Amino acid sequence: MNTMNLGFPEMVFLFLAALILFGPKKLPEIGRQIGKAMNEFKRASNAFKAQIENEINELDRDEPRQTILPPARQPLGSIASSGYSSSDPEAELNSVSKAPDA
Repeated sequence: MNTMNLGFPEMVFLFLAALILFGPKKLPEIGRQIGKAMNEFKRASNAFKAQIENEINELDRDEPRQTILPPARQPLGSIASSGYSSSDPEAELNSVSKAPDA
């Protein structure tokens, strides 16, 4: 897409063409109307943007936050519950079979 990059010579040409086309009495009125239309468009787009941001904030506030729960304990008698336990070191030493000395 080609953007409109107007330099000084192009702006002067457009101003002179508008002056010839509309006349010196109509040109300030047309300029005011264009300015009002651009201002209204800017105001409407800012209001639309603010409304979208408010809706996004409402959705973020309504969604419950997920909490991370601690790990669940394994049921008694399962393989995971009969594994390593650091709560009683003496019981561990008694239950572990020692290799015979050579």
